[in-house]
Amino acid sequence: MARWKCTVCNYIYDEEKKGKRFRDLASDWVCPICGAPKSAFIRIGKEVPKEKVVTVPNVAEKIVEQLSAIGVKYIYGIPGDSNLPLVEALRRQNSIKFILTRHEETAAFMASAHAKLTDEIGVCLSIAGPGATNLITGLMDAATDGAPVLALIGQVPQAFLGSESLQEIDQIELFRPFTVFNETIATPAQAINLTMLAVKNAYLKRGVAMLSLPTDVLSEELEDEIWKAEEHLFKQIVAPTEEDIEKAAKFIDESRRPIILGGWGIRNCGKEVIELSERISAPIATTSRAKGVIPETHDLAVGVLGSIGTLFAAKAMTKADLIIIVGSGFRQRNLVPHLPIVQIDIDGVKLGKSFPIKVGLTGDAKAVLKKLMEKVSEKKPDKKYFDEIKKIKEEYLEEIREDSRNISVPIYPGFVIQAIKRHSEKNVIICVDVGDHTYWFYKKYICEGEKTLLSSNLASMAFALPASLSAQIDFPNRQVICVTGDGGFGMLMADFTTAVYNRLPIKVVLFNDRRLKNIKKEQTMYGYKEFGTEFVNPNFADFAKSCSGEGYRVERPEELDRALEQAFKSDKPAIVDVVVDPEKMAPMIRRAE
Repeated sequence: MARWKCTVCNYIYDEEKKGKRFRDLASDWVCPICGAPKSAFIRIGKEVPKEKVVTVPNVAEKIVEQLSAIGVKYIYGIPGDSNLPLVEALRRQNSIKFILTRHEETAAFMASAHAKLTDEIGVCLSIAGPGATNLITGLMDAATDGAPVLALIGQVPQAFLGSESLQEIDQIELFRPFTVFNETIATPAQAINLTMLAVKNAYLKRGVAMLSLPTDVLSEELEDEIWKAEEHLFKQIVAPTEEDIEKAAKFIDESRRPIILGGWGIRNCGKEVIELSERISAPIATTSRAKGVIPETHDLAVGVLGSIGTLFAAKAMTKADLIIIVGSGFRQRNLVPHLPIVQIDIDGVKLGKSFPIKVGLTGDAKAVLKKLMEKVSEKKPDKKYFDEIKKIKEEYLEEIREDSRNISVPIYPGFVIQAIKRHSEKNVIICVDVGDHTYWFYKKYICEGEKTLLSSNLASMAFALPASLSAQIDFPNRQVICVTGDGGFGMLMADFTTAVYNRLPIKVVLFNDRRLKNIKKEQTMYGYKEFGTEFVNPNFADFAKSCSGEGYRVERPEELDRALEQAFKSDKPAIVDVVVDPEKMAPMIRRAE
């Protein structure tokens, strides 16, 4: 007895179960599922006696097995008609956990956040058509922030491609502009090779890879051997020439007041950055993405430089005579004085991308810093320079103390930031959304070991909730806080139920001002009238409770500490809905004079 598969919908006609051979069916017989003719069926497996039937894995199972072999532990997404063979393959194994989300954008953001937090590839899946298009924002976040992500996208059966089939779109052309690799697995023989090429490209080019997966191909048999990660995946560690290192060291030795600006590239070498700064007596500023890598209580730390950063960092930059940019393609020329620059980045394209530099060092930040340490001379601090920085820092700290004492009503946003600081653990992971609250956090929260995460280059609202879900899955024993606004949270708030279902005790601190306050700020800045920024909010605390989480509504400053204490101690996901002053907005930093 044999089994026959419809190449259109993957329906299986099992001769043993049906009690009739396929070839004996009437010539006008059609598939009972999709109506395809008898000619659209192919026999799968050899015709063998019942007692000798051997199950052969299919393409979907082999893709899952290959991803497991390279260390993938989670896949985020939504099942549907065009990816069901892949979902079934996930169900039948135990090494990769499937995380169901309420929206594909959440799945893609989770994959991106996983990649940013762990430097391991994040994987998301969707169906064809709307599932694929819903992934795009989250995938663009990964693409623009250089996070390795693989998108597995179901596609209509190959027999229907080009026929305007339901949910058919040209996935290759749609995803081509922002992916580092995108291919269709059109035959079983391509499956292992293309899966590994997708992963290799995502890692080595630090971006998004996409595989388009026709559902009929996913169901075809495949006996190919899985590739071993240790034989096919290798780290790319780039280092500059000795000549360039010596040239950079010479500039550093000749300067009197150097300053270091650390970007995302220093996330795994904070120790080396501090060692260099102490050796050459250089203050350290960071980009927003690198906030927390350097303890901001360190004597040489001056905080975040950028439009969402501090005036303190911007002023410190203007007092320097040499800037050493490490692991950042810093694009905001308006915040960088016209000074000599030494720039280090693993991506040579970013060297001198936005402004001229004196020395460009292409390489892994940690490797380059170790080489520089061997060449630069120890430098005594410039007393006048550091006296000025100390004065600016004290003014900055006094601002923070004032925020912590500001008990005005409606609640002052800076007061909320300091309350979060009082109740957060030292190794907390804080996922920050995009909005006016972002400015308050990056300006006024002093990191002492906390890890922060945001949608940096894309600056997408709605990132923080999915990122916090991913962070809590990856680090189940660490406190995870989602700092968000009502605008961003409202976009994907249904996925709070994903936290409840998966028992992820994330803590959402929500700045509720009933408007897109950052847009209001921009309208004012450019001379426009406020328009189209106000909306009606639900009671977010009640929403949390209706989802079987915990919810706390805070309308007065004296209620905030108690609410945060209760929420942060709970083993359930919780929302602290804080009604903040809609008129109090954090300023953008353009440039210190």
